[in-house]
Amino acid sequence: MQARVWAVTLQCSLPKGGANVAICDINEETLNGTAAMVRQYNVVVSTHIVDMGEMERIETLPNEVLSRHEAVDLVFNNAGVTMGSSFAGMSEEDWDWVMNINLNGVVKATRVFLPLLKDRPEAVIVNTSSIFGMIAVAGQSVYHATKFGVRGFTESLAKELKDSPVQVHCVHPGHIGTNIVANSRFNEEDDATFLRQDNVDVDEMADMFRSGGMHPSRAAQIILNGVKRRKRRIFVGLDAKLMDLAQRITPMHYEWLLPVINAPLYFLRNKKPLSDLPEEP
Repeated sequence: MQARVWAVTLQCSLPKGGANVAICDINEETLNGTAAMVRQYNVVVSTHIVDMGEMERIETLPNEVLSRHEAVDLVFNNAGVTMGSSFAGMSEEDWDWVMNINLNGVVKATRVFLPLLKDRPEAVIVNTSSIFGMIAVAGQSVYHATKFGVRGFTESLAKELKDSPVQVHCVHPGHIGTNIVANSRFNEEDDATFLRQDNVDVDEMADMFRSGGMHPSRAAQIILNGVKRRKRRIFVGLDAKLMDLAQRITPMHYEWLLPVINAPLYFLRNKKPLSDLPEEP
């Protein structure tokens, strides 16, 4: 997860309207950097070092947040990692690591914050799935399991809460230029799979992924616009929309269309940050 530009834009549109924010990240340095950017809006910001794979830590968050803020109106569950490996070549430890952060952490955070949200006149939960919650490729079995799971959980929750004050949204980003590759794991003994390329080390691959995707600030603005329009499914990027269309047209053979979709879109993704994004101090 790229804490600074992704989190800051999701939350900087809120401080523009006077909203205070609580920001969570496992990385203290990027957490503090994000907070410094948001504070330029002269709002109250609290920071919380959290590993979203630790359920007991998540359970302490509501009281922590309420100790700094009067109430909770919006919850964004956005942390994500992946593991580049075939299922047969993946250890149970690596499987559980991805499952706990990407799926169990989302469920746990929703569970502990939902009572607070239901007490508000209006509230929002935004859970980040992926376009990989719609389609599947080789070498990403655990990531797909989590993102399909987030999608199913979130869509079911939205139906359960349709008559409550809580809006529920599921986000399906395409290629966004974040640090997910840099923060993930790879089975070096596996054959090259999605994200893992022959003769390219992980650092190079992470740089290529980060620089080649839509800038996170623009993705975040699309998410906020989707929330304002009350869209249950929020697709981020033309690539995500086209991949979703491909799996609708040919549910079992959409992988044949993916190279056709992705190659020209590489040059069309808006990789520049929003012009009004706060500068880093």
